[in-house]
Amino acid sequence: MSWNPLLDATIPIGDDVDAIETVIVPRARDLGGFEVRRALPAAKRQMVGPFIFFDQMGPVEFLSGQGIDVRPHPHIGLATITYLFDGRLHHRDSLGSDQWITPGAVNWMTAGHGITHSERTDGPERATGHRLSGVQLWAALPEAVEEGAPGFTHSAAEAQPVLEGEGKQVRLILGEA
Repeated sequence: MSWNPLLDATIPIGDDVDAIETVIVPRARDLGGFEVRRALPAAKRQMVGPFIFFDQMGPVEFLSGQGIDVRPHPHIGLATITYLFDGRLHHRDSLGSDQWITPGAVNWMTAGHGITHSERTDGPERATGHRLSGVQLWAALPEAVEEGAPGFTHSAAEAQPVLEGEGKQVRLILGEA
């Protein structure tokens, strides 16, 4: 993920660069044979709004027989939002959810007082070579609901609003605009 500061007048360049409060350089994290780049938390920025982790997956190309194997693990008091640009990922959880996430769709898992889930590459994706690219945002739940019931919502790509203007398209995956 990058940008060209010369195309955005709000981005300081030259001597004005000292006006930037914090530069966050993502760190690579190994998740059992698969690497993500984690931008949050950072030494000088623990959160941005409600977001406590921001992970970028890929882009990566797996050979046949390879894939992601994030085995079942628990979460409490937060929500994860998974969005893919390319590839497919299989989500299963202790609520009985069994959902493939595909490009443009949104998986929103609310841990509340506790949920266990896995994210894996299986089926035809593992049998053949495949690509994967996406992001996962982790949000701290408000205190009033952090001990609430866990939940899982899948929203198909066609349900996500696409905003257009000035020759650009933006898919809204959280909130409203």
